[in-house]
Amino acid sequence: MVSYQLVIDCANPERMARFWADALRYKLEPPPDGFDTWRAYWRSIGVPEDELGEGDGNDGIVDPEGRGPRIWFQQVPEGKVVKNRFHLDVLVGGKRDETPLETRKARVDAEVERLVKAGASVVRVHARPGTDHYAVAMLDPEGNEFDVV
Repeated sequence: MVSYQLVIDCANPERMARFWADALRYKLEPPPDGFDTWRAYWRSIGVPEDELGEGDGNDGIVDPEGRGPRIWFQQVPEGKVVKNRFHLDVLVGGKRDETPLETRKARVDAEVERLVKAGASVVRVHARPGTDHYAVAMLDPEGNEFDVV
């Protein structure tokens, strides 16, 4: 098995870390031992103040159960200008062969409502009569696309 982390470029790492921790039910990654905040750690290793961004410097999230990858939000100067080349699917509806469409739809809609309150926005609903598929395309607080399925 190969170990990896997912890196997401963004303008405001702390805001994105907080949003995605909530969206994925992850937690903010605690700072290294001996430091109260990530900002204190970054300062200790010489990161210039103008590169630290806002807040306490929280820029990483981890799966509390240790199954999913670490996700790091890297501050970059340029804004997002084109569609993502890949995106995350937040899977909350259930498996098609185990969960009826109406139940999956209700679960997806509830999650969409929760994520809108957390700062996401709805782009469109993917549903056609006669198909066994329901998903909602969304944007995170910085405009990155993802789906709730």
